[in-house]
Parts: sequence; structure tokens; C-alpha cells
Amino acid sequence: MYSLLIADDEPGIRAIVRKYAEFEGNRVIEAADGMQAVNLCRSENPDIVVMDIMMPELDGFSAVREIRKFSQVPIIMLSARGEEYDKINGFCLGADDYVVKPFSPKELLLRVEVILKRGSQRQPVKGEIEHDIVEMDGGRLKVDLTARIVYIDGEQIEMSPKEYELFFYMLDNRNIALSREKLISDVWGYDFYGDARTLDTHIKLLRKSLGRYASYIVTLRGIGYRFEGKP
Repeated sequence: MYSLLIADDEPGIRAIVRKYAEFEGNRVIEAADGMQAVNLCRSENPDIVVMDIMMPELDGFSAVREIRKFSQVPIIMLSARGEEYDKINGFCLGADDYVVKPFSPKELLLRVEVILKRGSQRQPVKGEIEHDIVEMDGGRLKVDLTARIVYIDGEQIEMSPKEYELFFYMLDNRNIALSREKLISDVWGYDFYGDARTLDTHIKLLRKSLGRYASYIVTLRGIGYRFEGKP
């Protein structure tokens, strides 16, 4: 059982999400605008947020920006538009997934369950002391796999939650050709609902975050990607 905050100014959309989520025994909190969503996220501490982009008072992008100031709760963005710019903007702000309207409520809740399941698997082990460290380029690129921290020239760099997940997966499988289908299945946790364009967008963002080490992510035309980090 989980608690879900659905933020959308359309009552019908909130009602259908509530119907399906509560049928599975989950708790649903509703927000009709972005400002209410931020306040409820702070007071109710939901397990996951489904956030529409076009809302009164405070749009979804601005609401996510405010939420990220105090919480790393998983967020799925909803939008009637599917432009790449909207997706990139949402992912840069720290959204975990993006669903275009009209959508299947069953698919949406499958995405919710996958994100929450993968999040629970990433919980740190209590009392863990030793950190698994990977260093490349003479230590100028340093990755703390245990703490999920990346350093370039001794300075910590910031990534979105999904960028971290994608980067660490590729790092664990470095020098191995990874198909788009495998990356979507293993990182996003689903095959049928995966979108290759979403993967490519995250690769672009990840390369930007890695700066001069962007070239470590090699595009394999017609196949996918390979991470070629050098010790």
C-alpha cells in the first residue's frame, strides 16, 4: 500500500486515478493546483506524486521545482503535450517519468508501482560502512556507488534521480553493448510502456552532466549505447 498525491485541475482525471488506486487499497490525496500540491506534499509526505503541467496558481514545472527544495519524492509528470522540450524540462527538474494525456490509468499505476519498487530496492543498508568507489581518468572522475555521488575534479556534480540511475547502471555494465530495449527494461523497469525517445533524452542530459566525460557514453547506431570509462 502506498500514498499517491494526484495534482491536476481536472476533477475527472483526479477521480479516475483515485478510483483505480483505491481499488488496489492505496491512499490518494488530491490537489487542484500547483500551490496546493506543494503544500500537501510537505504536510502529507506522499510516497509518489503525479503532477499535471498546466495548472492554475502554480504550474507543474514550478511546483516540482519547489518540491525538490525539500523532498526527493518520486514524481510523474502529466501533460497534454508531448514535445521534447517539456520532457527535458521535467527531467531536468528531477521528474522520474513523463506521461502524455490522454493516458491509460492502468498504465499510469503500473509506472507508479515500478518506480516505487525500484526505489525500495535502492534503500541503503543500515550500518553500511565500506563504500564502493570507482575512479577513472586518474581519479579525476570519481564515483561513490554506495553513496550515489559523482565527483569531477573533486567537485560533486548534481544529476536528476533518473540520470543517477541510468549512469550507475551503465557504469556497472561498462564496456558492454546495451540495447535501447535492455536499458529501458532494466532502468525504467518495463518493456512495453518504455519509450526510446525518453531514453535518448536522458542520455543527452547525462552527457551534459558529465561534461568532458560525455564521450565515455558511446552511441551504437541501430543498437543502443556503451559506457567506455577508462581507469
